[in-house]
Amino acid sequence: MRLDILHSLNAERAARRAAVVVTDIATGAQRFATAADVAGDPLREVLEAHLRSGKSGMEETAQGRVFLTVYVPPARLVITGAVHISQALAPVARLLGYDVTIVDPRTAFASPDRFPDVKLIALWPDEALPPLAIDRYTAFVALTHDPKIDDPALLHALARECFYIGALGSKKTHARRLERLKAQGVTEAALARIHAPIGLAIGAVSPPEIAVSIMGEITASLRLTAEKTR
Repeated sequence: MRLDILHSLNAERAARRAAVVVTDIATGAQRFATAADVAGDPLREVLEAHLRSGKSGMEETAQGRVFLTVYVPPARLVITGAVHISQALAPVARLLGYDVTIVDPRTAFASPDRFPDVKLIALWPDEALPPLAIDRYTAFVALTHDPKIDDPALLHALARECFYIGALGSKKTHARRLERLKAQGVTEAALARIHAPIGLAIGAVSPPEIAVSIMGEITASLRLTAEKTR
């Protein structure tokens, strides 16, 4: 890899921005494309598909055969609510390669004893979330059942490009949540992005089962959406 490309790549990775190195198979020539550059790139559709999937690979294009080396930020999971489900969800997410952060101002819940080796932020969402720079490679989950915590957190997540947003609660609970968020100016289109009741419909009952259903839905949002758009 050329030194100038390496420097540019390191800068994009440090800023949690995706990028692609395009290698012409016939000539070996390489060029660098950031996620911001893709819209004006002659290989736009191919590059966008690979950025969505996060997968490198060979492609036949109008410009010839190229190999696309894709660099995307590690996926993150941000959870509001240091609850029993979170205790099961955090290790499952970490096993799948997610960087996990739990936000809960209730220090009795957000304790290292209950969440060993997990990043905990014992602050209200208004303080805790902005420094996290939530982005399109972030899955966001609200689990407290407390509107004072979950509602501002959901408002923050909806203002970002999270690839997944989910909230715990029954259909009735979610309906009340939607009314509160509408009253704060959230559009119908934005509200439709919230997965609720959260998780795949697998009949989950226990916290570990619910954690599996949530991670299944997050995985589907990350992987299946990318495949459908290719």
